[in-house]
Amino acid sequence: MPLHRGYEGQQCSVAGTLALVGERWTLLVIRELMMGVHRFDDLARDLGIARNVLQDRLERLAEAGLISRRAYQAHPPRYAYRLTERGLDLWPVIVGLMQWGDRHLAWPDGPPVTLEHRECGGRLDRHLCCERCGARLGPREVWARPGAAAGPDHPLRRRAAAGPPKGQPIGARRRRSVA
Repeated sequence: MPLHRGYEGQQCSVAGTLALVGERWTLLVIRELMMGVHRFDDLARDLGIARNVLQDRLERLAEAGLISRRAYQAHPPRYAYRLTERGLDLWPVIVGLMQWGDRHLAWPDGPPVTLEHRECGGRLDRHLCCERCGARLGPREVWARPGAAAGPDHPLRRRAAAGPPKGQPIGARRRRSVA
């Protein structure tokens, strides 16, 4: 019996959400956008995803209002992709999946990525609060840093080697400098 691709007939918020973000690469694309990767070529490189698959996922996410697309180059046309507020609302889902993996997958040296409060450096706990100061944290108050299990080619290590900041702000909007 073939596996159905949709959730027709199910009046369920989980099924509806899975129909939107449950395809193989979609949550990983969202994770990368949360970690500050916004350009198509960078997303393709960091994820190791086929370009046509990435394009399809980005189009679906844009149609669903989870991301916005902004041109940063005219010839050839190139775009930066950013999470909308609706997309940032997936923050607890991404963190929950990450923390589940940290607890239940065997990372002998520790997790590949750690999430730390940008203000005090405390780690994010299971309740999305800072373990050090107790503040409730959202995606804009957290840095993603390479953890002990992050190999030398891990995208966060590559970005850290390129220079400050040593972590990557989750969900932060970069400010353009005015010259």
